[in-house]
Amino acid sequence: MEYKVKVTALYNCAIERAFKIPMLVDVAKVHTGYGLMPKITHCTEDKHWGQIGSTKKVFAAPSWTQKGGYVSKDHVLEREENQYWRIKVNDFQTWMLGFYEFEGIWKTIPIQQELIQIEYTYTLKANGIFLAPFQWLFAKIFWKRYMNHVLKNIEQLIAQEETYKYN
Repeated sequence: MEYKVKVTALYNCAIERAFKIPMLVDVAKVHTGYGLMPKITHCTEDKHWGQIGSTKKVFAAPSWTQKGGYVSKDHVLEREENQYWRIKVNDFQTWMLGFYEFEGIWKTIPIQQELIQIEYTYTLKANGIFLAPFQWLFAKIFWKRYMNHVLKNIEQLIAQEETYKYN
């Protein structure tokens, strides 16, 4: 089963900032925790992060849903400069309601100079027909709220002129 969730935002910045901030800053500043989602603390094996085909191991703080430590692996599948990123998150280290992979797309659309529309879409892939109602609730309610939380964090990082961790 697949569940697609899409949120949008408008950012007042150059297209390059709107494109690069979500993927190339310290991920702990983007994924700060929300509800049952633990705060991301750091990544390892990320030397080439941001390049097509690169990966990184993601680590989280302990929470009531996870013991903390290594939680998943991120992959850059596509990168079209100043247009979109396509990433995959998998190798989950805790049970995730039958979800086995999340595929994300971060798309930047110039509306006018210094006004960029963001289309942030995730496709959550899952097994287990009996879990489908819970998966749907997780995707359509919780994950959508979480994605909006991430959009707000990114907007703040743009406003603060956060530096990039990766090239």
